[in-house]
Amino acid sequence: MGKLVVTETKLTDVKILEPAVFGDHRGFFTESYSEKDFKEAGIEADFIQDNHSLSSQPGVLRGLHFQKGKSAQTKLIRVVTGAVLDVIVDIRKGSPTYGQWEGYILSEHNHRQLLVPKGYAHGFMTLTPDVNFLYKCDNYYDAAADGGIAFNDPDLNIQWPMAMDKAITSEKDQKHPTLKEFEAENPFVYGEI
Repeated sequence: MGKLVVTETKLTDVKILEPAVFGDHRGFFTESYSEKDFKEAGIEADFIQDNHSLSSQPGVLRGLHFQKGKSAQTKLIRVVTGAVLDVIVDIRKGSPTYGQWEGYILSEHNHRQLLVPKGYAHGFMTLTPDVNFLYKCDNYYDAAADGGIAFNDPDLNIQWPMAMDKAITSEKDQKHPTLKEFEAENPFVYGEI
């Protein structure tokens, strides 16, 4: 079929993936995932769980989340309706990009996917109504290993596309520690995950 285009980002080990999209007057067709194509591109994650969230309005902010320890997850993220600003933060101690964040527009129109390695905190803010957000994981969800850092951590200074007093968040996401507060218990070490 088509060729998977893989683009490195400024964050260590993070990749933007663009599968071939074939469109005509009826719409489009794409292979959103092909294990063969991913392996040929050097991506060896063994995805075993698919997750799907719906956010009904612009300004929904989910994150910044991760799974700790043996439950850490690599994620392959895409948006099938609407658009988001997807944000990840490198929280792997010793990484060349530790404590740095980057944001990516993922949408139904650009068909981009984001490969987020273990040791990154992940979140997103919806830019449109009715966002269907899908992601594959290479490990099962474990409530006991659930973790997060504050989406409004002043040291990270993430440039969200909406004022924080207008963001629609969960009570849980409002209580995560800053990266500095998390540092003492941070289990992620670059090169050891």
